[in-house]
Amino acid sequence: MSKFILLAIGGITGTIARYLLGGFIYEVLGTSFPYGTLVVNLLGCFIVGFLAALMESKFMLSPNLRLLLMIGFCGAFTTFSTFIFETSNLIRGGETSKAFVNVILSVIIGFVVFRIGVFLGDIL
Repeated sequence: MSKFILLAIGGITGTIARYLLGGFIYEVLGTSFPYGTLVVNLLGCFIVGFLAALMESKFMLSPNLRLLLMIGFCGAFTTFSTFIFETSNLIRGGETSKAFVNVILSVIIGFVVFRIGVFLGDIL
């Protein structure tokens, strides 16, 4: 099966799963806190960690399944899980300072540029 088809199938199912799970969580817990996003992000981190273990230590995840599940599904389900996976790989590779910089840049600067985008959108 084509790599792009595997990515598309994973992406579509990940997007739908995020929408359904996030919506369900918001219905149950309300919208006073971003519970839906939190649950999706934490679940995505668990899934990527579990799949990474199957791929790296158990050799139970083929390259095609990695495309479908880790990149396609989890990539659409939450990019936060990819951020955590890549940061973890930096730490595992002995590049703790790069991992720390990645966290700082992604969270703090990400928030700053988000606010700049909001500001520019508001003045248009």
